[in-house]
Amino acid sequence: MTPGADDARRRFLDHLAFERRLSPRTVASYGRDLAALAEWCEAGGIGAWADLDGLALTRYLAVRHGGGLGPRSLARALAAIRAFVRWGLKREVFLRDPTASVRPPKMRRTLPATLDVDEASHLVEIDPGEGLEACRDRAILELFYSSGLRLAELAALDLIDLDLAEGLVQVTGKGDKSRIVPVGSKAREALAAWLKARRPVAAEGEVAVFVTRRVTRLSRRGIEARIAHWARRRGLDRRVYPHLLRHAFATHMLESSGDLRAVQELLGHASLSTTQVYTHLDFQHLARTYDKAHPRAQRRRRGDDED
Repeated sequence: MTPGADDARRRFLDHLAFERRLSPRTVASYGRDLAALAEWCEAGGIGAWADLDGLALTRYLAVRHGGGLGPRSLARALAAIRAFVRWGLKREVFLRDPTASVRPPKMRRTLPATLDVDEASHLVEIDPGEGLEACRDRAILELFYSSGLRLAELAALDLIDLDLAEGLVQVTGKGDKSRIVPVGSKAREALAAWLKARRPVAAEGEVAVFVTRRVTRLSRRGIEARIAHWARRRGLDRRVYPHLLRHAFATHMLESSGDLRAVQELLGHASLSTTQVYTHLDFQHLARTYDKAHPRAQRRRRGDDED
């Protein structure tokens, strides 16, 4: 494509990074999707973004689908292109909206995996007496399960973000949006124990809550590795990862409270539809609750027992 087209793409990614302040991973994902589109346009003789129309964009998505890209990835790519087009229309990079007639592929909604209450409790109840790392890791696991944090949110926590006296933690989520989340009593106890153990080993001026033995901030990859380690140690026969604990938090909160809006706020979801997936996770639990609580259900059950 023309140098001007490449420059527009770079300026858009700068807009995402510095004006909208999206995470580096999100910006990189947008960049990959737009680079793939630019490469296809150039091979097809489309030299400027203004020359891209709905028919060509539909062909592009069909080619990517034929190459093995699944519906979810196609929808993500189309979302990146739509955002670029919206930005470009205001700057006359695009003269018309090529995405207007393009619909995202239908996706079969899959339910997120989760842990049941017994599995989650068994995982997080590490003996802190096993050493410094065990003390730290218990605080990590308890906080994940207590407050439903994302991996990036927990990894970025600084000491100033914790208020154990009030039982609160402030986190910065997607789109650089901050929220304040309650911290349960077990997580508060585990965090207090970790902060006491951390004090003698942390470097002066280190602000990260969770640090390694080398006294540097514990990375996302390091957190993932520690959770996998403890899942194996605790005998869980499945892959356990940070987002699984977030799913467990959401599922168990919704089962207990039934308050979808509150769970949405706690998770930091922008849309209620994102949170609604958890309403489908344990229909059998809801059915059992109904059978126990509803007078007509109780009457029918007693009648069935007599037959």
